[in-house]
Amino acid sequence: MAFLENVDPKIKEPLQLFVGTLLFVLGVNLFIVPVGLYNGGIVGISQIIRTLITKNIHLNFDIAGIINMMFNIPLLIIAYKGISKKFFKRTLVALILQTIFFTFIKIPTVPLLDDRIASIVIGGVISGMGSGIVLQSGASGGGLDIIGVYTSIKKPGASVGGLIMSVNFFIYVACAILFDFRIALYSIIYAVISTTAVDKFHYQNIEISLIIFTKIPEVKQEIMQKYVRGVT
Repeated sequence: MAFLENVDPKIKEPLQLFVGTLLFVLGVNLFIVPVGLYNGGIVGISQIIRTLITKNIHLNFDIAGIINMMFNIPLLIIAYKGISKKFFKRTLVALILQTIFFTFIKIPTVPLLDDRIASIVIGGVISGMGSGIVLQSGASGGGLDIIGVYTSIKKPGASVGGLIMSVNFFIYVACAILFDFRIALYSIIYAVISTTAVDKFHYQNIEISLIIFTKIPEVKQEIMQKYVRGVT
C-alpha cells in the first residue's frame, strides 16, 4: 500500500488493519465460499463446522466468523501472555473486525464467476493480499498465525511452516471425506495461491541477515517481545 507510506503511523496501522481484514473476508466470502471451497487454518475448521450445522438449520447470516472467534479465545490468551500486549491488542481488533465482516458480508447464492478456477485465483489473490496487509500492521488474523509467532519465540528452531501444513492437511482430508475429493483439491490450490499472495504483499517476509554483537542478554528477549521476531 504505497499510498500510505507518508501517513502518520497512528492512522496508517489501524487503516491497514481495517482494509486488510476487509479484503481477506471479501476474497473468501465473495469468491471462495460460493464455489463450495474452504480456507485453511482455524477459519477453515470454522467453515466446515458451519456447513455441518447449517445442513439442518437455516440461518440468515454466516456463523463461521462467530465460530472462528470462539476458537481464537484461548489463542488470544496465549498471545497476551506469551507474545506481547501490543500484538494481542491488534490481533484482537483484527478478529473482531473479521467476525463482523464474516457475519454481515453476504455470501452470493450464485458464484460471481462461472469459472471455478477464476474464482479461486481472484479469491486467493484478494484474501492473501488482505492477510499480508494485516501482517504489515503488526497484527495477525488469529488462528495458526498466533501459534506460529508463539512457537517461533519459544522454540526458534521449530518448523512453523510444518505445523501449519500439518493442520491444513487434516482440514483438507476432512473436506475430502465429508464433502468431495475435488473440493479438497481445489481448496488446496486456493491455499497455495493465497499463501503466495501473502508473501508478495507482506514485505516483512523478505529475508534479511542481521548480526548483532552485544553482551546484554536482555536484548534477545526485547527483540522477541517488542518486535515479535525470532532470534538465532
